[in-house]
Parts: sequence; structure tokens; C-alpha cells
Amino acid sequence: MFGRILSRLGACLDKNNLPYMIIGGQAVLLYGEPRLTRDIDITLGVGADHLDILLLTIEQIPLKPLPKDISTFVKQTMVLPSLDESTGIRVDFIFSFTPYESQAIKRAKKVKILEYDVCFASVEDLIIHKVFAGRPRDIEDVRLVVLKNRNIDISYIERWLKEFDAASIQKNFLTTFKSIVK
Repeated sequence: MFGRILSRLGACLDKNNLPYMIIGGQAVLLYGEPRLTRDIDITLGVGADHLDILLLTIEQIPLKPLPKDISTFVKQTMVLPSLDESTGIRVDFIFSFTPYESQAIKRAKKVKILEYDVCFASVEDLIIHKVFAGRPRDIEDVRLVVLKNRNIDISYIERWLKEFDAASIQKNFLTTFKSIVK
């Protein structure tokens, strides 16, 4: 059921020229251990000014947008949550066009799912996203992904986490990552 949705997502996003990468639990399944995940998280390489194109895209999949006032919700959160009503699977579209996200989308790994190449975050960018999110489940995901993927580009990860630390009040992203890989 996830495969069918992921394949349709990839095809429709590509058809409508929306750059993207799958992140979150679905990407952890690709690089780490099997685990329960009930949703699909997608980072888009565009800003909220592309909401109309995204709404057309999710209509083609088809998905149902969840907010009552879609435009206001997206402007406030930069996220469009939606639902595949036939399966109950939630799909969250995250608008982002930062230099980091643009580069991460270009580095995305194409994975064939039901005859369609779907873009997943690279293993390094998945790790960066998970460290940035920082919840206990995310940190455990990073541990598992690092254990399963010994050839990761540590310097790439550390460079971006150092930049995020410089822009953050917390300044603990790099320290968190280093404690996992030591």
C-alpha cells in the first residue's frame, strides 16, 4: 500500500515539475531497520507560492488536504498535511527552498518503486534531518542508519550540522551526531 502511494507521488510530483525527496520513516526503512511508520514525509524544493501546483498534484494522486483553511495553514506552518482516504495514510508536504534543502534534493537517491523512480533523501541528508528533528525516535533512527551504512560521508554531515549550530540558539546538532558515531 505504501509502495503504490510512493510511486504515484513520485510520478505526479515529477509530472508537475515539483522537486522533492522522501524523508522521515519511509527513508529510514530504505537505509535502516524495518519499523512501523504510518505516514510519508516529503520535502519540496519550492516555497508556499507553489501551493496551487501542489494542490493540483495531490488531486491527481488523489489525496485529500486536511486543513480547513489550506492557504492560511500553509503560510503559518509551511506544511500541507493530506490523507490517502483509501488507506488512511497521511502524507505531509513540507515547503522548503533553503540552500541546504535545494542541495539535498539534488543529492536524492532514486529508488524504483512499482516501476517508477522515486526520490529519497540521501543517507547523509536523512541523518541531518533526523539529528535536526532531535526527538528520541529520530536519534534512535540515526543510530540504526549509521550502523547499517558504514560508508557515509561524515564530513558532509558535520559541515551542515556545524552550519545549523551557528544559526541556532541550541547549538547541539554536531555534538549530538558525534555522540552517536563515536
